[in-house]
Amino acid sequence: MVEIINELIGEEKGEKVSPGHVVKAMILNGLGFVSKPLYMFPKYFETIACEHLIGAGVKPEYLNDDKLGRVMDKLFIKGLDTIFFIIALKAAKKFNVSLSTSHLDSSSMHVHGEYNTSLPEVIFENQESRNTQDLEELTVKSPKEITITYGYSRDHRPDLKQFIIELICSGDGD
Repeated sequence: MVEIINELIGEEKGEKVSPGHVVKAMILNGLGFVSKPLYMFPKYFETIACEHLIGAGVKPEYLNDDKLGRVMDKLFIKGLDTIFFIIALKAAKKFNVSLSTSHLDSSSMHVHGEYNTSLPEVIFENQESRNTQDLEELTVKSPKEITITYGYSRDHRPDLKQFIIELICSGDGD
């Protein structure tokens, strides 16, 4: 996964830690230190074998909130759907997951309270490009937000808003 992410979003010369290693650290962090703010992120890795788990030469102080933010911006600009799709296909190929049949299941989750689902319009530009045609091609607008709305309620709670979660499983149980 580290190599795939580094290839997709690129590495900058002189970086102390690559984007792929930052994502690996975020996944490890998500397994146990999720309720802390980003500025506390390096603290999580101070008491564990950071170099062993993430990569040689990676120190906790390299995984600061500024670095995480820059990597998350690059992931967003590349497109999380694209990155997920490429990683999922490579994992399926590596572990010989059968793709001949699949099963899609969905669940609805109801929520309480008011939800403002509109995202601000954000435009990212590659500042290195000087050609206006290139600049227009490299401009990325924010994606469509998740829709939290009323609908058919499997929970028998038509008074509450909801969203849908979907999962696809392969026919061989992987």
